[in-house]
Amino acid sequence: MTDDQSELHRRRAARMSCERFLSADRALSVRERLTQLAALDGLDGPPDFYGSDGPVRQLEERTAALLGKDDAVFFPTGTMAQQAALRHHAERTGSTAVALHPLSHLERHERHAYTQLTGLRGLWPTTEQRQPTPEELAALGEPFGTLAVELPLRDPGYLLPTWDELTALTAAAREAGARVHFDGARLWNTTVHFGRPLDEIAALADSVYVSYYKDLGGISGAALAGDASLAANARTWRHRYGGRLFQQWPAALAALHGLDTVLPRLPEYTRHATAALAPALAALPGARLHPETPPTHEFQLWLPHPAKALNAAHLALAEEEGIWFVSHWADAAPGLAMAEVSLSEPAQAWTAEEVREVGLRFLELAGQYS
Repeated sequence: MTDDQSELHRRRAARMSCERFLSADRALSVRERLTQLAALDGLDGPPDFYGSDGPVRQLEERTAALLGKDDAVFFPTGTMAQQAALRHHAERTGSTAVALHPLSHLERHERHAYTQLTGLRGLWPTTEQRQPTPEELAALGEPFGTLAVELPLRDPGYLLPTWDELTALTAAAREAGARVHFDGARLWNTTVHFGRPLDEIAALADSVYVSYYKDLGGISGAALAGDASLAANARTWRHRYGGRLFQQWPAALAALHGLDTVLPRLPEYTRHATAALAPALAALPGARLHPETPPTHEFQLWLPHPAKALNAAHLALAEEEGIWFVSHWADAAPGLAMAEVSLSEPAQAWTAEEVREVGLRFLELAGQYS
């Protein structure tokens, strides 16, 4: 076993045994996950068959209603869902050009599937760490058929535009004759920032992709929502891409459970994070948040220490005190590291003072490992 594998096993074991979590949650065993599913309501009905009925269809209808769309289609992965969306819009507009951010998930985490599998090409209106402006769309100097907007834009810090900026951007795309797609894997988190319900946010786009395991705690899976024409086309391409699985009821049940139990609480997560916990992290010696005022309960934390020391300190705190603080540090520059923070359900039990106290112990340990 390599040193990296050994540390991974230690980290997984520590996460399973920790009693308190700030960022992230305890990983459930397979037995615990099955027990959780077995306790849900609605288990006496038939399972789904090739995604046409059962819990999968129930989930699709529930998602479409939440997003205010005609229909939604369940996909095993978001990568597959986005290919179906972009392909549909290209066929409708006759343009293979997609305007998107170079730091978006489509560009950085899907192995350029939209270009390699769908034959589309990307245009970058801006390389700044923010969404493009209407003026930058106009300055592209060539037509595009689709504007893809990731909400929030994760890689540069879970960034969100203002509501006025978003409405102006989508209006500019439509004036240019383009269709709008939202990469909304975490769209569930945006209602507090925008001050609008999900259906009003989703109404700005022709298609919306949402994830069921990001933030909602599902097992896997995603949905693509839009009008009836998009949904019919998405089901065709889901089959062609190999996503028409025989049965997917465990993922669908877990997603329905997330919609019932987690979705209503996401605004609480954001309010507690922004009012108490994020400022406490920002007050740690040398700490910096990005963005300075997070629009959701997820953001970046930067500390002036090597990532190796911070990861060692995190593991020591987990093993010695049973506290999972902030993990997965990566070097951003010599002596400067960054980690993503997600202050979800377990973080609601933390006070700002507790974050400060544990944070100081964490930094003391990091100093010992530097």
